[in-house]
Amino acid sequence: MPELPEVETTRRGIEPHLNQQRIKKIIVRDRRLRWPVPASLEKQAQGAVIESVQRRGKYLLVHTTQGNMIIHLGMSGSLRILDHKTESAKHDHIDVILDSGQALRFRDPRRFGSFLWTRKDPLKHPRLKNLGPEPLSEDFNSNNLHQQAKGRKQAIKTFIMDSRMVVGVGNIYACESLFMSSIHPGTAAGKISAKRMDKLVSAIKTVLARAIEQGGTTLKDFTGSDGQPGYFAQSLNVYGREHESCPQCGRPVRRITQAQRSTFYCPKCQN
Repeated sequence: MPELPEVETTRRGIEPHLNQQRIKKIIVRDRRLRWPVPASLEKQAQGAVIESVQRRGKYLLVHTTQGNMIIHLGMSGSLRILDHKTESAKHDHIDVILDSGQALRFRDPRRFGSFLWTRKDPLKHPRLKNLGPEPLSEDFNSNNLHQQAKGRKQAIKTFIMDSRMVVGVGNIYACESLFMSSIHPGTAAGKISAKRMDKLVSAIKTVLARAIEQGGTTLKDFTGSDGQPGYFAQSLNVYGREHESCPQCGRPVRRITQAQRSTFYCPKCQN
């Protein structure tokens, strides 16, 4: 599933091809995404000039002179820049045709993504207005997170994955951040001391920044018609490494299930 670094890498990959381009037309082949593609999208976006591509959490915001596209990649979605004449495949649901002759193609085999439109401020859209702070911003800090966690019995892993607390900390990066800060994923959020919360916030920022930096080498992968996400290989300490040796102590990495998701951790290093 695309997480914040992958979404940011996508943004950086597609933005140079979209900036200041006029939308010639939009082709919607299937509106049945997580939320239906608005029936007015094609008409309202046609002729608009794209002014910028931004990110809020895991949402991509394509700002135009006539309104804003709000795109979420869901569990299997990807965006590609290709020649507008490239034949579409089964799961290629939307094409945004540009005056340059290129197209932004939205592909989503599982259809858990979204492609919405609003003429209003997208940050006030129902899907975005209640999102927490960006993890790499100054608004996300240990003092605020520690205050939010007070008295909570919720496991710290699911707590930091709550987008109302902080956006974009998905399953992979939650596991990696908790490992880096030596915190057991099942520890109640309210029992994390201020000192350990500071270490956790620092770890989240470090893990996400490193992942984004790794993704910077794959920007060229967002042009082409192969339909693959173009994401990047990462160096992970615990995620997906059940029974493998912990890189710090050598003990086998364990896996448990939390909120119907796999959690990977070291029983010795994280306590």
